[in-house]
Amino acid sequence: MNLADALFAPRAVALFGASADPGKNTARPQRYMRKHGYAGRVVPINPGRAEVLGVRAYARLADAPGDIDHAFIMVPAAQVEDALEQCAARGVPVATVYSDGFAETGADGAALERRLVERARALGVRLIGPNSIGLVNVANGSTLTVNAALEMEALPRGGASVVSQSGTIIGTLLSRGAARGLGFAKLVSVGNEADLGVGELVDLLVDDADTRVILLFLETIRDATVLARAAVRAHAAGKPIVAYKLGRSALGEALARSHTGALAGSDAAVDAYFRRSGIIRVDMLETLIEIAPLVCGRKPRAATGVPRVAVVTTTGGGAASVVDRLGTLGIETLTPDAGLIATLAAQGIQIKAAPIIDLTLAATSEKYRAVLEALLAHADCDAALAVVGSSAQFHPELAVKPIVGIAAGAKPLAAFLAPQADASLKLLADAGVPAFRTPEACADALAAYFAWRAPRAAERAAARAWPEDLPATGALDEAQALTLFASLDVPTVPWTIACAPQYQHTVAYPVAAKILSPDILHKTEAGGVTLGLADRAAFEICVPQMLVAVRRTAPEARIQGVLVQQMEQGLAEVIVGYRQDALIGPVVLVGMGGRLAEIYRDTSLRCAPVDETEALEMLSEVKGLALLRGYRGLPRGDIAALAKAIAAVSRLALIENRVVNEAEINPLIVKADGVVAVDGLVILKEET
Repeated sequence: MNLADALFAPRAVALFGASADPGKNTARPQRYMRKHGYAGRVVPINPGRAEVLGVRAYARLADAPGDIDHAFIMVPAAQVEDALEQCAARGVPVATVYSDGFAETGADGAALERRLVERARALGVRLIGPNSIGLVNVANGSTLTVNAALEMEALPRGGASVVSQSGTIIGTLLSRGAARGLGFAKLVSVGNEADLGVGELVDLLVDDADTRVILLFLETIRDATVLARAAVRAHAAGKPIVAYKLGRSALGEALARSHTGALAGSDAAVDAYFRRSGIIRVDMLETLIEIAPLVCGRKPRAATGVPRVAVVTTTGGGAASVVDRLGTLGIETLTPDAGLIATLAAQGIQIKAAPIIDLTLAATSEKYRAVLEALLAHADCDAALAVVGSSAQFHPELAVKPIVGIAAGAKPLAAFLAPQADASLKLLADAGVPAFRTPEACADALAAYFAWRAPRAAERAAARAWPEDLPATGALDEAQALTLFASLDVPTVPWTIACAPQYQHTVAYPVAAKILSPDILHKTEAGGVTLGLADRAAFEICVPQMLVAVRRTAPEARIQGVLVQQMEQGLAEVIVGYRQDALIGPVVLVGMGGRLAEIYRDTSLRCAPVDETEALEMLSEVKGLALLRGYRGLPRGDIAALAKAIAAVSRLALIENRVVNEAEINPLIVKADGVVAVDGLVILKEET
């Protein structure tokens, strides 16, 4: 039996620690499987009982007859390894461990978990968990879970499958989905994700015939490479992946250490990762529940300008609540043009050139449908939204008839029901029409759909060797950092190092003078930078003053001399940063540079490396860089050279053994013709 069948379609299951008390959590899996129609054998393992809930029980798995495909382990943590040994002895291929007391409890629990996983791998048994609330296959009643939501009379069946890092969420989705008429295929709680993780489970669901959309509830990303690989397969199979991930708050930013990390934050890196992997990200849990019909069977929309949604309603206030929210998310509403108005007028339907097409309450279902069909056929319409008022609550057939009657086409048709109207939600769900209970979730879903892109392969390039004349650990001084950037083909300012006692140099005035030290990463704050020195006299006054200031602020710093640079001017200053994100690996960032970087936090971030085309996309997302695109007649900067420099910095990801933890050019000066790096920071990984 393959892994997927053992997980979701076991012919026989063993329940370690099964309780004969129906009120206990450990009795639930057996009760639920009986309740929801599981047709396989259930084998309770309980040394103190001869039978459990009317089924013969066994002291040890060795005593039970027949093959066992899946074990659900509910014994105390100290007994889990013994249960695992019993599974291996009987050839059980997979075990789900409900037991807690592992990594979630601290260092001792983490050590116990590592030992369990090592033993499982040695024995050839795959694990879900530990600390997993279990998994559910709605189709066959295989409900190996203690989640109390399974007390419901019938499990709603549908084409969405769920992989969750929270056990409670699978019950939340089941129950809230049922209230909307939305069902599920399979739901898995991964628990501590010690062995089988989100990525591998997604990969299994790609091949699952019952799964059409994959929903993820994530608290972190433990194996970005495996999940990204699974996402590529899911895209090829036409199975969208939608993720809700915690961590939008400032808490995520605290994970990073450099300027680049402070600006981007770990959550921005996750956004970049989802974008490159072709995973749709939603901001609201409500959206995760309701979005599946919107993306089911669809591919990402080609990025062709600002998306436009046509909104049709008989309740102006309800529609306005969605339109307002769409506007905050950068989505426009379609105002009918003269041609569309004339086309509908010929059918006896009068509409106005307004962002909300408000039909009268007397509009027939046929007219409502005709308007929706005309809008969906319009070249400037990317999606249509029907907003239904109070009739949705008490006259569902009348309210949803024109919506249900329209066959799904190339453009999505969605509905927002202003009142609480569960019956109408179910009618729409049965027809495969995406329907939403709140304007916020409706707008979030449409925005997520329009932001969805196909998986994008990273730039393919050969690995690069680390320059032999540079250190391989610690922090580089600025001269070394500029040398590294130059080796990547980033244009750098002419510079030299002036050393004590005379601090002679050959750079033509005016110059910038900077303290050179690997121990002072932010020289301006330490008083170690002076710009625009016009001549030698000014230089000789400046250098001693800088040395005094630096010794006062950083008395232990190693001073290697003074870095003297040619003064440069341009049209704008840009920050280009790179770092190894703790969750998803190397990322590259671009934003407004100099001191503006930390004030405006106007940045774009991608997984590294990127090519020049992707770098140009990044530049289009930084609002402040509109100045370089000739905004209102301003002189144009060399955007092509800037994109080339971003791509070059991103190729730090190709350095063998990923030597660089963090790197930053701030500023990179953009000129009308070319760019030049004038300040660099590089922090290397520590020796292990």
